[in-house]
Amino acid sequence: MKNIKNNPKKIDDQIEGRNAVLELLESGKDINKIYVTRGERHGSINKILAIAKERKIIIVEKDKKQMDEMAQEENYQGVIAIVPPFEYAEIEDILETAKERNEDPFILILDGIEDPHNLGSIIRTAETAGVHGIIIPKRRAASVNSTVNKTSAGAVQYMKIARVTNISDAIEKLKQLGLWICATDIHTDKYYYNQDLTGPLGMVIGNEGKGISEKVRKNCDFAIKIPMKGKIESLNAAVSTGIVVYEVVKQRNKK
Repeated sequence: MKNIKNNPKKIDDQIEGRNAVLELLESGKDINKIYVTRGERHGSINKILAIAKERKIIIVEKDKKQMDEMAQEENYQGVIAIVPPFEYAEIEDILETAKERNEDPFILILDGIEDPHNLGSIIRTAETAGVHGIIIPKRRAASVNSTVNKTSAGAVQYMKIARVTNISDAIEKLKQLGLWICATDIHTDKYYYNQDLTGPLGMVIGNEGKGISEKVRKNCDFAIKIPMKGKIESLNAAVSTGIVVYEVVKQRNKK
């Protein structure tokens, strides 16, 4: 396994893998340069090169050894796009997205998700479910990087993500703007399918191991949980997010 720490290149300015780069190209976002392994001309690489040439993006061919040294991941599939650092949104931008769609706001608030694969999976689920935006903390949590982008299958290009100093302060702001804040908490008695999740909503998802912090939990209006029938007492954060997010979708579609 490659030691990423020894790579001087910043991890948050390159997108790797064919699907991720293709999604990036099709989103219309800025791309500084695209590197491809010399001789790679089969499959989706041809489509990537065609779109890049149409958009007048610089294409650089490098031999496999050079590409291997440059890549942050083992499976970069012969293509790396260099992009400006991810541009985070503001909470107001997320609410504006809901307004533009003429929908009640639906926001995910991630209280300390540390695994970039979990963050990427959550972003992918949120985008497909029509979530208007995601709020993450600046400290002690995963930020948007190439791993997150790849795991999300490029969904980060379409999702408004705000990065805040204090999650509790962000929750208070949303409450003042009329959103109900729902915690996902294994210690509550209320199952997710028995709770009204319609209307303006912020859904708090806790850390993979510790769950939601006590301070954040106290700021929530109510809490829900997923029933656990097996011997394992918790689900993967991304999986549990998918379950409750699509319950919101189900209830909203019934209105």
